Amino acid sequence: MDNIRVQKRDTSLKAKQLRRSGFVPGNIFGGTLQESISIQIDEATARKLIRLKREGSKLRLTLDDQVIPVQIKEKEQNTLSEEILHISFQALRADQKVNSVIHILLKNMDKIAGILERIMLEIPYASLPADMIDTITIDLEGIRVGSVITVADIPELRDEKIDLQVDLDSIILRINDKNRATVQSQKES
Repeated sequence: MDNIRVQKRDTSLKAKQLRRSGFVPGNIFGGTLQESISIQIDEATARKLIRLKREGSKLRLTLDDQVIPVQIKEKEQNTLSEEILHISFQALRADQKVNSVIHILLKNMDKIAGILERIMLEIPYASLPADMIDTITIDLEGIRVGSVITVADIPELRDEKIDLQVDLDSIILRINDKNRATVQSQKES
């Protein structure tokens, strides 16, 4: 799923008509492009893309015979009907830093003894395309109640090739005591 074939959009069709005919409208902007390019993506391919990739994910689009390195900049979806309305891609230049986000994934959430409090779901940063990070997975197995994980605790985020746009002491998550959480919620009632 790192290379997706797209077509130039038929601008004579409205977006609604395009979606009814099995395509999702989109655009590519930035990088070495002189102007934005309106594109269309086969709906099945767009659904697979939405399922497997996130905003900030890096991939390549093949448009005609041109391969364009991009990141997913924005996905617009109707949450009720799950219809994909539009996908925007930012073209990447190897020598130009780009703003993006790292998504925080959690593993072994069922093995923590306390209450998980997620504070940051994604971390904004800037880097050259070669240094981009899509996701970071934090393994929660063995994490004790009272633990706090900050941005500084993640080794990948201490790389000088990445310009973080949050403080290193920003809290990503903490594990609270179940009893304290129950007492706190009773006080608030």
